[in-house]
Amino acid sequence: MKQILDAIMAGEREALGQLPVPESYKGVVVRADEADMFDGLPTKDKDPRKSLHVQEVPTPELGPGEALVTVMASAINYNTVWTSIFEPVSTFGFLKRYGKLSPLAARHDLPYQVVGSDLAGVVLRTGPGVHVWKPGDEVVAHCLSVELERPDGHNDTMLDPEQRIWGFETNFGGLAQLALVKANQLMPKPDHLSWEEAASPGLVNSTAYRQLISANGANARLGDVVLIWGASGGLGSYATQMALKAGATPVCVVSSPEKAEICRAMGAELIIDRSAEKFQFWSDETTQNPKEWKRFGAAIRELTGGDDPDIVFEHPGRETFGASVFVARRGGTIVTCASTSGFLHEYDNRYLWMNLKRIIGSHFANYREAWAANRLIQRGIIHPTLSRTYALEETGQATYDVHKNAHHGKVGVLTLAPSPGLGVRDEEKRARHLQEIMRFQNI
Repeated sequence: MKQILDAIMAGEREALGQLPVPESYKGVVVRADEADMFDGLPTKDKDPRKSLHVQEVPTPELGPGEALVTVMASAINYNTVWTSIFEPVSTFGFLKRYGKLSPLAARHDLPYQVVGSDLAGVVLRTGPGVHVWKPGDEVVAHCLSVELERPDGHNDTMLDPEQRIWGFETNFGGLAQLALVKANQLMPKPDHLSWEEAASPGLVNSTAYRQLISANGANARLGDVVLIWGASGGLGSYATQMALKAGATPVCVVSSPEKAEICRAMGAELIIDRSAEKFQFWSDETTQNPKEWKRFGAAIRELTGGDDPDIVFEHPGRETFGASVFVARRGGTIVTCASTSGFLHEYDNRYLWMNLKRIIGSHFANYREAWAANRLIQRGIIHPTLSRTYALEETGQATYDVHKNAHHGKVGVLTLAPSPGLGVRDEEKRARHLQEIMRFQNI
């Protein structure tokens, strides 16, 4: 690994194809024999610092259509939280099912899982049949893994029956010094960003693009009012930027004055601090409070001059979904993913059916959508929302912070890069966008 890092740091990336592939590398793993370690504990008490381990793992065999990437930096997503606390199920069930698909897929069914669904790095090797990418290419990776052996996915690859999220439903993820990906996960690294900045948008930026902008999601248009939950967070911060760039009006829901200031720094003007307003959408664990839905709707109308949201950008799930369905305008759209506060949603169907509203399920993005989202980063139209970077050995703490919502934007992890700030190739472009790039890091 030292030879590889030395070549990258010296700018001799084309030499990587001549260097030997390491027999093993450091990765962040969960272990199958610990999958029941949190049994009986409430979700909030499950601690990723206990379940995530940094250890040496064997380098997987490279197959057709695949690439082995030297990972310089990665990032934390909520799926790493789910993996680390074994909720809603252990991800080892995903690996076992995938392993039955083919002899090549069987490599993923191991007693440990290298986690992580983001990366920025340099291609080290490519397998047979890979022609677009070569060793030395600087890349980021999106997290959609597909087989495309059946017709279902050829209009929208997210509909492939064998669609999986890399590093969550597969092994050999990005929180490691090396990662195994399919070549059609690769995209060019934005050259004005550092490794950790470039690694941070991947999953959430692509997810927000499909969910809000794509015709497969809400298809936001000029003039739409868009209610965005968690508007300063990992996912919501990209939705906020996209809404503004699309000519829509975001109504940003946050949970603190500090997060409200972040939204204002991004250019949003209409903000609801739900903690300050003390909205309580549930009277108890089993009973929702429609009076609070109405109070919330009134707060939105006061900000918008009487308009209800055309689109509700939903990802908290159980805690907020009843309110989301209620406040969307007649004929409006609730587009949902993630469900970070719980997967069992409850809402009053009268407000959906009688007011002709729509609920759209949205899950990550296809390659074309991910490429378009990455292109927005490359062009400096959308900017990374990296707020803090951890060392590889601190991944447990980084994941714990995301689990506890003690973060802003995205949390990065240095994997092979020895320090933050490396990997910038276009200093002139960076200087033009530096204020926006550093927006979350300066908090």
